[in-house]
Amino acid sequence: MEEIYANDDNDTPEDKRPSTYKTDHLSAWESSAEFSVIKANLSESLQAIDNQLSTLNTQRDLLKVVFAEMTKELTKLQKRTCPPGWKTFHCSCYLFSTQEKSWEESRQDCRARGADLVVIESLEEQKFLSSNIKAHSWIGLSDRDNEGTWKWTDGTLLAKAYWWSGQPDNVREEDCGQARINLNEEGNWNDLRCELSCSWICEKLA
Repeated sequence: MEEIYANDDNDTPEDKRPSTYKTDHLSAWESSAEFSVIKANLSESLQAIDNQLSTLNTQRDLLKVVFAEMTKELTKLQKRTCPPGWKTFHCSCYLFSTQEKSWEESRQDCRARGADLVVIESLEEQKFLSSNIKAHSWIGLSDRDNEGTWKWTDGTLLAKAYWWSGQPDNVREEDCGQARINLNEEGNWNDLRCELSCSWICEKLA
């Protein structure tokens, strides 16, 4: 009997799984963990890309709105015309008077028309005006407030000048600017006494 019981103690099932089982199982678990990390990283990256696309779509929509508004404004500008008797240059209208008045009276005439004496801002504009004047004409330039400090009627200081040679010379308190005919287009300004009579050039936006 003792032998039988002794034999029963030895009947415990033998673990016949390969010795590599535990190693393989551990490797599988590690691979699964790595996959989860990779999956999480990919999901995060995809979400970031999705957010960027959403932002870009929003910016695109805003740009579409801005473009549409700019197109409307451009269309309005293209449809703008100058009153009869005025000439167009870029976005402005110009009136070349056929009468003669003092500088101040000329300016009042321009203001009554919704304009002001011309402010010349570029060489191209200077050439345009010079090619169209038919008589010596007042421009919106003076140093009446401070001798030697020339300012335009819009309050800006003179930056680029197109004076005739030797001008301004301030003979007999000449404080107002005029453009003269039959001179070099790039240098035909002269200073003159403001109370004298000349033709004039008005300017306003088209």
